[in-house]
Amino acid sequence: MAEAAQGRVQAAVESMVQGLERDSIRGMQGAMFRCSAQCCESSAASMQQVQQCIERCHAPLAQAQAIVTGELERFQDRLSRCTLHCNDKARDSLEAGGPEARVRAQLDACVAACGDEHLRLLPAMARKMKESLAALQQ
Repeated sequence: MAEAAQGRVQAAVESMVQGLERDSIRGMQGAMFRCSAQCCESSAASMQQVQQCIERCHAPLAQAQAIVTGELERFQDRLSRCTLHCNDKARDSLEAGGPEARVRAQLDACVAACGDEHLRLLPAMARKMKESLAALQQ
């Protein structure tokens, strides 16, 4: 049961990230490459000026990647804390003499509930990232 919940969360996160990449980040990548190519067109620019120009072109994409990475890290941290809580509850039940099969079932149910709870967070998280990425493109 816990493995199924983990699989559902992983598939949903991958789908969300693929959508963000397709709808927002890919366009930013194209703009970055076009901008960088324009930087290289000026034969009068010094090597340092070209490098600074390229860095300016890359900045929005780097910010976008930082936004996505940060949100995914926070999501993973929250999910990890939830599953750690489940593990603590299971350990406490075992130490109190609970039957292992029942404790295992409770642990699986708790972890599955963590997965389901965090699946419900994904739409708001995706919306927040889309808004942040859209603000970078303006």
